[in-house]
Order: sequence, then structure tokens, then C-alpha cells
Amino acid sequence: MGVQGTRIAVEPTGIRPWIREAVLAGGGQIVSVAEAEALVWADAFDVANLKRCLAEGPGIRWVQLPWAGVEPFARAGVLHPAYVWTCGKGVYAKPVAEHALALLLAGLRDLKIRALAQSWQEGSGVSLFGRRVVIFGAGGISEALILLLQPFQCTIEVVRRRAKPVLGATRVVALSERHQVLTGADAVILALALTPETEGIIAQPELEVMGSQSWLVNVARGQHVVTADLVKALQQGQIRGASLDVTDPEPLPEDHPLWSLPNCLITPHTANTEAMAIPLLSERIRENVRRFALGEPLLGQVDPLLGY
Repeated sequence: MGVQGTRIAVEPTGIRPWIREAVLAGGGQIVSVAEAEALVWADAFDVANLKRCLAEGPGIRWVQLPWAGVEPFARAGVLHPAYVWTCGKGVYAKPVAEHALALLLAGLRDLKIRALAQSWQEGSGVSLFGRRVVIFGAGGISEALILLLQPFQCTIEVVRRRAKPVLGATRVVALSERHQVLTGADAVILALALTPETEGIIAQPELEVMGSQSWLVNVARGQHVVTADLVKALQQGQIRGASLDVTDPEPLPEDHPLWSLPNCLITPHTANTEAMAIPLLSERIRENVRRFALGEPLLGQVDPLLGY
């Protein structure tokens, strides 16, 4: 089949017109759901309409989801193995890793306190050089982050589902063995998928073993952390502090205690903005449309059984 014969539906209509442009740039022909052999989905949360489109499109074999996180679709049971599923996995690795490093440096250097200060203060903060950093996750974000950390000569330990080697890491442990590396870590960075297994993986027991020198960074999902336990740990000095790009709940209510803590820095889920995402996801969609037409392996494939 020629590239021009690839029939792609883009839904829901009326949002993110740049997705349609990416499909056309890949050689796709935009058609109705009923005529489509593939579906590029433009909404990160509209599960009901996705189910409807799949029911109305008997010829659909491949579905491209927009962002890296697919947990709304996994929870709803939409990720049926009858389809090939792809997402933005790995596309946003560099900007998110960059943000994680920025949050870590800002935390270790007490930049929230400095930004709010209106008078000269005593010096504080620690250097990242030579510190022991624990990263949860072994995907694209973690790979990019390990490269960014190399100039700081950190000892990097990785926690992942299975203890398979990770390039640049001095040690890798399975999720069930996380306390082995959390104990005494200088920094803990969450950059992993949200699944039932990883929900609440940072709670009171983990915060206690991390120690008062440890800084927590979360650029993954808010539900990875038990918020009430984190608030207590920050208030009591169990850990040095936390930098959060994601929270539970999200958005974080204006009166939530995390906002007022001097050792908690919050950014509003901006590790990857839509402006950053447009060129990156456009290229992923363009390339996957091209590959689908030629029968080549697609990028960013999702395992329907694992949910990421």
C-alpha cells in the first residue's frame, strides 16, 4: 500500500489542529472513523469518546495517544490488545529531564527561600556535585536525566520494575527493593509510569529511610506520593525538602499546606508545556504514520497488559 493510501482518522475534531497537519505530513489521508485503518487521538482524557470511535471504526488497527501518560485509558480498560497502541512515550524526555534537574538544583540551593526573601540572609544550601541520586523509572526521561547528571559526577542508582541494567547507573534495583537505595540518598527523583504497583510508592516508610539530607523531586504523577505523609515529613524535617511538578490532588488547592512550606517548591505541571510538545509530538505522529504505511515498527508502543 502506498503512503497516500493510509487512511487515518483524527479525533476529537476541533482541537489541536497541528495533529492533523502532522498526519498529512506523514503521508496520511484523513478520513472518517468508519473508513479509518488507524486513529490518532487528540484528547488526553476523553475515554468515552475514544470508546465510541473504536466501536464505530471496525477497520482501526492502530491508535496513537497524545501524551506519554496513558493511565486514564488503562484505568478505563480501553487498552485492548486487539489494537496496536502508541503514545508520546519518550518524546518529552529531554524537556522533562531538564525540568527535573532544575527542580533538584533549586531545592538543594534553597532557592524558594531566596526568591521569597526581602532581606539579606545567612548562606545555606548544598552542592549537587558527588551526591548520591536515586531515580525511579528507566524510560526516556531517566535516560536523559542520567546524561544531564554526568557533569556533576553523581552516583546514580535506579529503581525499576525489574532490576535490569541501565546505562550510566552504578546500581539498579527492583521496585520491591527500593529501601536499599533510598536509605541515605541525597536526592530521589520520580520519573516513572503510574500503575497500580507504583501508586503511593513514596509514603511514610520511604520518607523515613531517605533521611534529613534528602531532596525529593517528582516529575511523574502526583499519585506516586502519599501527600499527607509528605506534608508531615516536610514539616518535621524527616527529609530536607521536595520539588513537585505534579501533586495529588491536582491542581493543588490554594489553601493546601504544601504551598506555604519553605522547603517545598511547586511548579504547575509545566515540565513539558504544550508549546514544547507541539514540535516533538508532531514529529512522533508524522514518523509513526509513515512507519504504519510501510509496515515498520511504531515508536512509543504501549503494552496493554502493563498499562504503559
